[in-house]
Amino acid sequence: MSRFFDPKYDTLEAYTPGEQPKDNVLLKLNTNECPYPTSPKVLAAIEAEKAFRLYPDPTSSRAVSAIAKYYGLSEDQVTVGNGSDEILAFAFMAYGRKICYPSISYGFYPVFSQVFGCDAEEIPLTKDLRIELGDYMDKDATLLIANPNAPTGIAHPRDAIEQLVAKDPDRLVIVDEAYVDFGAESCVPLIEKYDNLLVVQTMSKSRSLAGMRIGMAMGNAALIQDLNTIKFSFNPYDLSREAIAAAAAAMEDAAYFEETRGKIIATREWFVKEMQSLQFEVLPSSANFVFVKTGSPYFHAMREAGIILRHFDKDPIRNWVRITIGTDEQMQRLVEETKRWLMQQITGGKQ
Repeated sequence: MSRFFDPKYDTLEAYTPGEQPKDNVLLKLNTNECPYPTSPKVLAAIEAEKAFRLYPDPTSSRAVSAIAKYYGLSEDQVTVGNGSDEILAFAFMAYGRKICYPSISYGFYPVFSQVFGCDAEEIPLTKDLRIELGDYMDKDATLLIANPNAPTGIAHPRDAIEQLVAKDPDRLVIVDEAYVDFGAESCVPLIEKYDNLLVVQTMSKSRSLAGMRIGMAMGNAALIQDLNTIKFSFNPYDLSREAIAAAAAAMEDAAYFEETRGKIIATREWFVKEMQSLQFEVLPSSANFVFVKTGSPYFHAMREAGIILRHFDKDPIRNWVRITIGTDEQMQRLVEETKRWLMQQITGGKQ
């Protein structure tokens, strides 16, 4: 650190993003990107956007309108940002004075808490790595729940989340639904019923737009106004003209969205059965990844075999790896490498 760095950040532990290799040699199953190409309609919308000498629309109205239409909301119940990370950062600034979230969840939560000086409480997971919603019922703070949770992939049904929202109407509940499209129930239908619910989503996963950085929040109009106040005090032009066009087209191309997410779900279910047949413990996943108890040697062995997975070197998940679901061919390759590694464990490396 330089001598000019504010000392309040001396102990800041920055978020560590997943590895992004500079070549295409490695099979990348570590950052939960969609394995399928971006929708052709989205690519056409991006290509049609030519007026780059002009600033983008600060309200991103084209994208907001498409999102609102898709979910049956009014436009004042939607806002967008530069990835859901930015939306979450705005939420921490607006509502994070006191905040609770799981001790094992998205890695940006504790980082944002420290950056924005929040009074944060981390609630431990259960022994089987689940979020126990009952632990949050009586907390006098903003609640932040990732559903499905990361890196476990475990989801709660909508009615369970609703009980948390209904318990205290004067307490805000933020539901981070980054992976909701792969099998979980979204809480968006509850927005009209509760003004203390904020739902955050992303187009990075199920809509193949990780490189465009498009996040969205949906909630009561007053909550959306709060977030827009923060946004316009920080970065009003946060989505590029291309990103706005891409977001709108992605929401409008529902057929492609359903096709690709359906493929991922089917591949996930096949892969889980394969890993279980090899005697690995796999947590139930409603995401585009699975959490598998393999031990860290497996993680390193797969890297040597040219496959990148995600390992979190901390308790209580030190012996687990998170595996992004790729195409059928990619997951078949991983299964074959896994079988080869298991055989080496039995034979002591002799074949």
